[in-house]
Amino acid sequence: MSIAISLPPVRVRTFRVGNVGFWIGVAICSVVVLAAVVGNALVPHDPFAQNLNNRLVPPFWMEGSQPDHLLGTDQLGRDYLARLVYGARISLLIGITTMIVSGLIGTTLGILGGYFGGIVDDVVLFLITCRLSIPVVLVALAVVGLLGSSLTLVICTLGLLLWDRFAVVARSTTMQVRSLDYMNAAMCAGASTPRLLFREILPNIASHLAVVATLEIALAILFEATLSFLGLGVPAPLPSWGLMIAEGKDYMFFSSWVIMIPGVTLFIFVMGVNFVGDGLRSLLGAERPR
Repeated sequence: MSIAISLPPVRVRTFRVGNVGFWIGVAICSVVVLAAVVGNALVPHDPFAQNLNNRLVPPFWMEGSQPDHLLGTDQLGRDYLARLVYGARISLLIGITTMIVSGLIGTTLGILGGYFGGIVDDVVLFLITCRLSIPVVLVALAVVGLLGSSLTLVICTLGLLLWDRFAVVARSTTMQVRSLDYMNAAMCAGASTPRLLFREILPNIASHLAVVATLEIALAILFEATLSFLGLGVPAPLPSWGLMIAEGKDYMFFSSWVIMIPGVTLFIFVMGVNFVGDGLRSLLGAERPR
């Protein structure tokens, strides 16, 4: 006679690469935010001060560097570390403000179209289709070229052109939650339409919109760098990372650090923001609206 012995299941802890990437992204974004907030208090140099006697001083890992300028200087003798830190403030301002503007427009349209349906949804879909048919870079170049480059104009232009992802996600998630039990209970309780939209639907789709928000920040920073590289972004002497790359392209063959340092910094920061977005998607994307 055989006796079967049942053992309790062994729980194996799995190692998720997505979680590691999320925390790497959080660390990168935290360093950039910290540099933008308190970096200029730690860097002794003025990012706008010019010194033609110290033009194109190489960074600390190259021969001929100076201890007062860890990352060297640019073609006008301005400290590169100070300009890089100040540029983090400009890039974060553009990314976050653009995300807020585009998020307000896209989320409002998406919720209205997903909740009311019918002709309202048809209008929202028509607006999304029209927006997707517009080349963002060409329109931004045309607007900035006609009206002149300024920080406010760049933010407004990008905010009015990058709302489509918010609208698509908000519309699809609103259509999922509008027929759930808690929505029917709120309707039976006599809740008004604004309360249904902003107290019942919006909190339950916020996790999905948060993922889109992180990706939109990275996209806005890249578009700003593109415009600045083409000479129609943030006006000089503001040290935007894209403008620093544009100013250094004439010296890239002889003083490569002037384009390498802001380029690598932009790449690492955008990669970190995308890591955070991917991590949020893995943490929140599997959850359905309740």
